[in-house]
Amino acid sequence: MADSDEIGHQHQDISGGWLRPAVFGAMDGLVTNIALVAGVGGGGGGADVIVLSGTAGLVAGAFSMALGEYASVETQNDSVRAEVRVERDELRRHPEAERVELVASYVEMGLTRETAQRVADEVHADPKLAVKVHVAQELGVDPEEQPSPWVAGASSFLCFAIGALVPLLPFLLGFTSLLLGMGAGAVGLVVAGALAARFTTRPWWLGGLRQLGFGAIAAVATYLVGTLIGVSVS
Repeated sequence: MADSDEIGHQHQDISGGWLRPAVFGAMDGLVTNIALVAGVGGGGGGADVIVLSGTAGLVAGAFSMALGEYASVETQNDSVRAEVRVERDELRRHPEAERVELVASYVEMGLTRETAQRVADEVHADPKLAVKVHVAQELGVDPEEQPSPWVAGASSFLCFAIGALVPLLPFLLGFTSLLLGMGAGAVGLVVAGALAARFTTRPWWLGGLRQLGFGAIAAVATYLVGTLIGVSVS
């Protein structure tokens, strides 16, 4: 039997590497094109117009999401790198003040002052470790484990495209029923919400129903707008 000390466990990706942009991209793709299909269909557009507008929305949205995620993550990483430089400079110019600050932080976490002082002394014995620990304590991030902007952008692009494709599938297969397109989108929302719930403590059915509710609100709103504009134009 394995020693209990040797049994490890793994955590989910909560650093924003691929999970957040993937979930965001899939949900955004689904809701965006469900709403777009509902709006165009509500305005009287035929299957060919729905496919054209939905495909344009898929391509434009996927690139927009990918570029936005890349820029967002890269900006965040640049900010962390800038803070690391600030912290490294502070440790060089005011090492004792930084050590006192670290001791106070450990005491606030629940360590005794003696233990906090010993830990802080050991941390400050290694300049590289000191920078890492201070950044982690003060900013709540690990400067050596930042998410990749390329991974975030690619995840967002791919998942948005997949999500946006779902409500278009019936029309691409030759069907012309708006209700069928909305039904496909509804199924996609429930599945996506249920899958996302696996990474949380939320029940799968609750995650699915929540996303279905969000998508329904968007679809109803754009359908009404499409109906109003379609009537006024005609």
